[in-house]
Amino acid sequence: MFNLFKKKSELEKLEIQYKKLLDESYKLSHSNRKLSDQKSAEANEISNRIEKIKKGIN
Repeated sequence: MFNLFKKKSELEKLEIQYKKLLDESYKLSHSNRKLSDQKSAEANEISNRIEKIKKGIN
């Protein structure tokens, strides 16, 4: 209940966005390969940003 008011960090937001893009990419891979590849590339960019943030923290 106390997490209700806790703001998400940028890292948490990026991880959620990354998972969403991967899911969309998978669903599109069955119907539209070009859009699937585009979503996958966007997810890869988010993954790179996540790694940079993690390296900055550690």
